Amino acid sequence: MPQLISTPTRITPAGNKPKLIDEYVGRVNTGSTAVSIAHMRSPAGWVEPGQRPEFDEYTVVLRGAVHVEFEGGQLVVCAGQAVLTHAGEWIRYSTPGDEGAEYIAVCLPAFAPETVHREEP
Repeated sequence: MPQLISTPTRITPAGNKPKLIDEYVGRVNTGSTAVSIAHMRSPAGWVEPGQRPEFDEYTVVLRGAVHVEFEGGQLVVCAGQAVLTHAGEWIRYSTPGDEGAEYIAVCLPAFAPETVHREEP
């Protein structure tokens, strides 16, 4: 039988500015450890600490642009594009532009704070 997920759970984010994270599927909202799916809205000038997560993360940008720094370079992922970051690689997400960004993040396995391994600010 299909399971309706009627509302997300708001998650407290990391970063230098307030960012909205609404988890629809994951450890907090549904108890899923296999996958997490969250709707993210980050303001202009937001940046989070570098991290080396234990999960793959698919990011689909709906509005604005997300900058992804990685060892050896950086990408700008614009609205209508997506990026896949792999478990174990160092990455840092930011939205340094004038408009911020809105995007969907899918993590496999599900995001958990202890599996992100963020750098100290």
